[in-house]
Amino acid sequence: MKLVSEINWHVLLSSLLLISIGILIIFSSSRELAFQQLIYTISGLGLFLFISKLDLHSLRKLINPLYFFTISLLITVLILGIETRGSIRWIPLGFFNIQPSEFAKPVIILLLASFWTRKISSWMNIFKSLIWFSPFLFLIFKQPDLGTSITLIAIWVGMLFGSQVSLRKILILILIAFLIIPLSWGFLRDYQRQRIIGFLAPQSDPLGQGYNLIQSTIAVGSGQLFGRGLGRGTQSRLQFLPEFRTDFIFASITEEMGFLGSLIILSIYLYLLLYCLKVVNQAEDKFNYLLVLGVFSMLLFQIFVNIGMNIGLLPITGITLPLISYGGSSLIVTLICLGIVASVAKSKKRIDTEGD
Repeated sequence: MKLVSEINWHVLLSSLLLISIGILIIFSSSRELAFQQLIYTISGLGLFLFISKLDLHSLRKLINPLYFFTISLLITVLILGIETRGSIRWIPLGFFNIQPSEFAKPVIILLLASFWTRKISSWMNIFKSLIWFSPFLFLIFKQPDLGTSITLIAIWVGMLFGSQVSLRKILILILIAFLIIPLSWGFLRDYQRQRIIGFLAPQSDPLGQGYNLIQSTIAVGSGQLFGRGLGRGTQSRLQFLPEFRTDFIFASITEEMGFLGSLIILSIYLYLLLYCLKVVNQAEDKFNYLLVLGVFSMLLFQIFVNIGMNIGLLPITGITLPLISYGGSSLIVTLICLGIVASVAKSKKRIDTEGD
């Protein structure tokens, strides 16, 4: 009974509902992949429960080793990684592949939380945080993995806000970003540029640059209110919709489960995000506060961008939908991050109990 009472059911049940929807959609097209996703879920839940019981302050002495270990994995990817659709992101380990760029997310959250707990948000410290952050960004962008790269940037920005940076510095950083963004065009690969062009004018090349966006919006629209039914989505089942188990799984769900199905998913995400904000506001110290803020920034950005690109509001960037998209590394890392949220919530509960 004590074990059951210590579980954070707010996070666990929300996560299981989203994971179940994802596995259900994957199962309707591939039992083998659904079984693999179930195995990843069991592994991720084990890590979630383990981390949720930890005192996260005890991990601070492991941050530097984890940082350099992750960098070594990212370098290994570029040397030994397998190429898939023009990107080298995975290290083959026999019966499964690992994507180190995903594991960079919790490591960078731990690193920045520890950094901003000890530092004030001066220009020098902002620059130092970028120095620590840049090796991850460079190695992941090199793969190339634009989606994870900008997710890490979103985490850095979110945690910078949590460092109590002044409004003046924020405005200056926004101005710098507007100046840098046009310059970044020259560093993008051809297919990344084509995705942006395809987003701006999809009908100009409906069978090329605009194909993915057009097919995704068709899938979303054809679901109407109640959907076509599980396993009956023509866009995904006839493979008009690309990556319908990963990047475009939201479009696949909306086609088969309709507006009501997408509304259920959005409601669960909203509950999970609001709970994270509640834990942020109740965190007993700055380190825990920044940890949960980093997780919140990651989840909010991935949800917003993935759904945005599925309904045609944002360019296609290859960002998975947390807890729903197929993929072991993404699922396990998201559950690790949610374990951090559960641990912080538990520490606050423990302090309240001691105070009583």
